[in-house]
Amino acid sequence: MTPKNELLFLALGGSGEIGMNVNLYGCDGKWLMVDLGMTFADPAYPGIDLVLPDLEFIEKRRDDLLAIVLTHGHEDHIGAIPYLAADLGVPLYATPFTAGLIAEKLREEGLEREVEVRLIDIGGTARIGPFGVRFVPLAHSIPEGNALLIDTPYGRVFHTGDWKLDEFPQLGDPADAAALTRVGDAGILALVCDSTNVFQEEASGSEQEVREGLDRVIGEAEGRVLVTTFASNAARLQTLGRVAEDTGRRVCVAGRSLDRILRVAKSVGYLTDFPETVDWETAMQLPRRELMIVATGGQGEARAALGRIAFGQHKLSLTEGDLVVFSSKQIPGNEIAIGRIQNELAANGIRMITERQANVHVSGHPGRPELAAMYGWIRPEIIVPVHGEMRHMVEHRRFAMARGVPRGIVQKNGDLIRLAPDGPAKIGEEKVGRLILDGDVILAADGTTMNDRRKLSWQGIVTVAVPVDAANRLAGEVEINLHGVPVEEDRSAFVAEACEAAADAARGAGGREDKLREDVRLAVRRCATDWTGKKPVVDVLLARV
Repeated sequence: MTPKNELLFLALGGSGEIGMNVNLYGCDGKWLMVDLGMTFADPAYPGIDLVLPDLEFIEKRRDDLLAIVLTHGHEDHIGAIPYLAADLGVPLYATPFTAGLIAEKLREEGLEREVEVRLIDIGGTARIGPFGVRFVPLAHSIPEGNALLIDTPYGRVFHTGDWKLDEFPQLGDPADAAALTRVGDAGILALVCDSTNVFQEEASGSEQEVREGLDRVIGEAEGRVLVTTFASNAARLQTLGRVAEDTGRRVCVAGRSLDRILRVAKSVGYLTDFPETVDWETAMQLPRRELMIVATGGQGEARAALGRIAFGQHKLSLTEGDLVVFSSKQIPGNEIAIGRIQNELAANGIRMITERQANVHVSGHPGRPELAAMYGWIRPEIIVPVHGEMRHMVEHRRFAMARGVPRGIVQKNGDLIRLAPDGPAKIGEEKVGRLILDGDVILAADGTTMNDRRKLSWQGIVTVAVPVDAANRLAGEVEINLHGVPVEEDRSAFVAEACEAAADAARGAGGREDKLREDVRLAVRRCATDWTGKKPVVDVLLARV
């Protein structure tokens, strides 16, 4: 598909899901990519941490791809860059803080010379083929959140990225209503907009309110305080630095990603007044009333700092009477992992406070009042919801059109949408999918490796060694080993019966190797099913004797 005299939109990630944002705009034979994000794996991908978008569509058209433009530095918008950007061979455009985060990622992978990053000033512009791009600052939970005003021969698009309205952000500048109104005055064909909090009746709230809530909670605490938040939420880090000063506490940081965010932020002029931190050894020697630990792990990650502290596997420690503040929202799907850590903390007499008990967190995404305000300023002809599950995007379209946006379309990953002329209209479907980062290897998310691993994790495995002579006749005793098959107390009896079944099958195979393997496999699996109700993977090895 090559775009003609038209304006096309195609999401390769981030529509129908929250995370892994990748969006393409096409016109006059060329494509522009906005964001290149990843998402974190769930239990459906055993052994996997990171999930990446499948870029096959644009990889086949890389000669027509001009650039990748980044709205901001969250992992679901830039996290796939170290793994996929080099193969695309196009420059990246980003403002200083986002560029700094990208540079660190590329350096860690040894790719700093293979991927070109072009720096854009705050509020700056770039001309990229038929696309004019202007970065429009909007508040978010990370420095330099940007909307993109994309100018094409067929109309302007206002692509919001992640955003919120906050008159008193602790970091960065609030949205400028007058400037956004001027954007709308120039005429906007389509508003491509964040849908995450479309069901939230109230505005997301101000970071200043969080500072006041944390001041109160931490000011009342008598012991050590640990606050866990998203490492990338630099606005919250700024708040926590000020709260530490307000409450007379020294700050100790636990988590590599927090160290990286602090380092990059300071290098481009943010968090320069963040209090001087103390090392772990010094932290443990301070009076308990004088320490605040800022740690990663609020989503229940077992290897992150909070989890290791909770289970006594870290140099930092908490005891009865200390306080843990969860200054972040619980992401759906993480409830069990978070609960495991919270139960361990509770068992040790450690008090916890979440956003449900006190005003210690606000979202970085717009609620309904903020969405309505944006419609009024931008006044688009078309609403295109993104950054949400299907239920979010369907409601977003309904909400926008009920407030005067004339047209709208609900699309999902892979839907090819013509915005102009005569849009919006779905004109096709393109291949999309997921990749997994398995160790150092990138694979299809539903390929042989992951399907086999799922089977192993669900059913277990039985390995059968069958000794045969040159004519493929049984020439000794069958041996069996098994893992993950639920026969614990009856293991010996099961193995004996399964060996006998395998030997009988081998004798009846008539010397044909392929038939011998399959007959033995089926015989052993039937035996396992009779014993357990499971159908384990059965691997047959022929040993020549």
